[in-house]
Amino acid sequence: MKITDITLDRLRLVLDPPFRAAWDPEPRRHFDATIVRVHTDEGITGIGSGDTMDGFDAFRPLFVGEDPLDIVRHVRAIETANFHGGVYWPLEAALWDIIGKVHGRPVAELFGNAAKQLPAYASCGELKSPQERAATALRVREAGFRAMKIRIDRNRIDEGVAAVRAVREELGPDFDIMVDLNQSWRMAGDTAPSSDLATTRKTIARLAELDVFWIEEPLPYADVEGYQRLRAENPGVRIAAGEMHHSATELLRYLEQDVLDVYQMDVVLAVGMHRARTLAEVAHLKHRHFTPHSWTNGIGVLANLHVCAGVGGGPYFEFPYDPPGWTPQRRDFMLAEPVAVNADGRIEVPRKPGLGVDLDEDAVDRWRVS
Repeated sequence: MKITDITLDRLRLVLDPPFRAAWDPEPRRHFDATIVRVHTDEGITGIGSGDTMDGFDAFRPLFVGEDPLDIVRHVRAIETANFHGGVYWPLEAALWDIIGKVHGRPVAELFGNAAKQLPAYASCGELKSPQERAATALRVREAGFRAMKIRIDRNRIDEGVAAVRAVREELGPDFDIMVDLNQSWRMAGDTAPSSDLATTRKTIARLAELDVFWIEEPLPYADVEGYQRLRAENPGVRIAAGEMHHSATELLRYLEQDVLDVYQMDVVLAVGMHRARTLAEVAHLKHRHFTPHSWTNGIGVLANLHVCAGVGGGPYFEFPYDPPGWTPQRRDFMLAEPVAVNADGRIEVPRKPGLGVDLDEDAVDRWRVS
């Protein structure tokens, strides 16, 4: 089998009303998605998505004419291309989709088949008042979730802590709450400094009193010593990070130095599926968690799900969900059916061969950017 072509569909969904993501400097008025299709001479096409794939055209000849099943070769080639261009892990997802289709198995089976479904947590994206967040938490629980993640703005810490307190008081001790401080990386153009270590230590101490399940990305990635100090000072609170850490070797150093409780590398944005699997296995051997970030679109959600379920990640799987601003329908506008959780708040691994992606070609044609 040979790769005959790699094509990109660039889509843009207009968001009206806009989505006010906590990490965006300005409200998001459109949602972009790039679909990668790897075509083969045997008629099998692999589908991936996640990052924008900007600049990939120059690197297409590295893959066309090669056997799509030579995955280790392709992972290494993608890493060399990433060094000189953008982030091309959606291509690896498309290649795994082909591998699963060739073998007639879901990719999760090829990654270990540790779980057929995973408990999902509702990952909220917007900043809301304590009253609004408590109301949305009730709707989240009614939708089947048993956990949710709340964002806190570094410039509105009191309001953020109050929102966590309101959810805890509304839903009680049996509902798990994660908190994301969004301090490890920045969107392009956001040059504001992170909160200093002293402020972060105070914030975590306040959140610990509310029995949060984990605190996510409290410091910049480079502050390894700061992460270690936070863990040492707060033995009852898990520290999570790594979603956009692009260096597999640096993440391995995190594991060697026992920096985190929860490792969150996104397989279509950070280190790819093959590398994430290796790092996840090491995390498990060290009795630490792997729970990948999944804030792209439904195809990216599925790629992360297959790796997470394959290796037995958890204890929860991230499910981007914060209606009305962020819904499965908006997130998965290119799919025939949005990825969903079942009545028990679990996300099930598709049983179709490959990643289980089912595109809505009419939606692809409608939202394609010429």
